[in-house]
Amino acid sequence: MSKITIGQFYPINSPVHRLDPRVKILGTIFYITVLLFVNHFAGYIVAAVFIALVTAISRVPPALIFRGLRAIIFILIFASLINLFFTRGEHVLFAFGFISITLEGVVFAVQMICRLVLLILGSSILTLTTSPIRLTDGIEALLRPLKYVGVPSHDIAMMMTIALRFIPTLADEMEKITKAQKARGAQFDNGGLISRAKSLVPLLVPLFVSAFKRADELATAMEARCYRGDIGRTKMKSSRIKRSDVFAMLIMLAFFFAIFATRYL
Repeated sequence: MSKITIGQFYPINSPVHRLDPRVKILGTIFYITVLLFVNHFAGYIVAAVFIALVTAISRVPPALIFRGLRAIIFILIFASLINLFFTRGEHVLFAFGFISITLEGVVFAVQMICRLVLLILGSSILTLTTSPIRLTDGIEALLRPLKYVGVPSHDIAMMMTIALRFIPTLADEMEKITKAQKARGAQFDNGGLISRAKSLVPLLVPLFVSAFKRADELATAMEARCYRGDIGRTKMKSSRIKRSDVFAMLIMLAFFFAIFATRYL
């Protein structure tokens, strides 16, 4: 849990950090959408090169970005095994009873791992290069057209940003509670599945209590600062599309055409 990087912000001055938050949010959504249409290893190579270039330009340590993958190792293993054993194909590599491994299953499992890894890396770069305040402003600006039909765009943006920001905070709290319970003799790795599920109760109860306490403290702090939503609210810095933002959008367009070429050509 302490290795989660989604929701953390790495403060540094880089071209990616200076991009408009709306461009980065739309770019991340566009990147995730395009990645779902990749059906060839050449497309994953293009996406990996693209992520490597963005990481180098952002000057975020690669170890910090890849650290977030440790939290989803179980998901990667589970997804790969499901696709490995339950994907049927013509080229059977191994068969034992009702279990069979095909070449198509191996390929699909590897593609699934590549897709999940690239999705996590792309999402981590967004939060690592965008402060919570600018992320809130970007989401609010993108949802602003829905305000005319009665959708509270500012409230939705604030809730999404707070939830995203508290992911690493709750992860650190979970780590502290786990160490404290182990110091008191608690065992979390012994016994069967039911026994392990019951052993999580000493972790979840303090975690929920801490989460509610932090939420109450945050609400008190916002009320003390006379927070009333977007009523009469102004911004110290207004977001404007610059040349660098247009250049970033052109790069995303080039990335789309590269993926398109690997899929259809």
